[in-house]
Amino acid sequence: MTENLKIRMVGYGPPTTTHSRGLKFIGDRLVEQFGGRVDIVYIWNVMDIGYSSDGVLELTEGGLTDLAYMSTTALTARVPELEFVDLPFLFATNDEARAAYDGALGRHMIDAIERQTNFRVLGFFENGFRHLSNRHREVRRPEDLAGMSIRTLGSDMHNRTFELLGMEPHSMRLNEAKIAIANNEVDAQENPFANTTTYGIHHAHKFHTLSNHFYLSRGIYVNPQKFASWPEDIQAATIAAIPDAMTHQRAFAVSEELIARAEIEKVGGIVHELSPEEHNAFAAAVTPIYSEARARFGDRMFAMIGK
Repeated sequence: MTENLKIRMVGYGPPTTTHSRGLKFIGDRLVEQFGGRVDIVYIWNVMDIGYSSDGVLELTEGGLTDLAYMSTTALTARVPELEFVDLPFLFATNDEARAAYDGALGRHMIDAIERQTNFRVLGFFENGFRHLSNRHREVRRPEDLAGMSIRTLGSDMHNRTFELLGMEPHSMRLNEAKIAIANNEVDAQENPFANTTTYGIHHAHKFHTLSNHFYLSRGIYVNPQKFASWPEDIQAATIAAIPDAMTHQRAFAVSEELIARAEIEKVGGIVHELSPEEHNAFAAAVTPIYSEARARFGDRMFAMIGK
């Protein structure tokens, strides 16, 4: 009797997050199609077993796990082209960002990742627009941020953005950041609201600004050698499941943002929505980063999104 195929899917959040639910969608689709031929094993949160959040990359690239999601920002040190999508205010809406990731820019990013790492990229889950929170004061203008320290993901583009806003960026992994924020070792952070509540940051930060300053995605990665060893019909079914999983995850992400905002306000958090004039002031403050990006990357990626 042929042994069933064990597929290990790994992430860095509880099973209730939209990304975990995206993994579950893929796993459920495979079980529905192949039954006992597949054994789906979920490692929802690698931080629960002693790894840092980016341990999902190490585990999957090394072949200990098979399929993972992770922010593209985590790969910028190895794949410099990914810093392009870390530009502030690059996209105005979810639809605009999704079209870019599903189109020529996304294909360019996939090619760059696969050329410079040991990953095959199946698609992109939505991490969504990120918003500022802090423990000191309501933020309506760039000058309100002056002198604050902020936890960042480690992207040079992100750090440069916050420097232009007068802040002091500190790159930290998620497990480090949660401790630093709880202990008031940094003043501010930025995340989609759903992440802010999942990580419990809304209990430490009272002031939240709906700034939409970055749109980020989380790549869906498989170990290419492990993937190629699977039966061809299971490979094909996995690839076919990805577009539907992305659609479902993106819908979850939109609804979770609304739920998370309500949770922030429920515990006394203040959410300020930038007016068009306030938004323009933030965009103007970071304008130099665009000329720097064109000097670094050229016009090709800008042209892919019509900019």
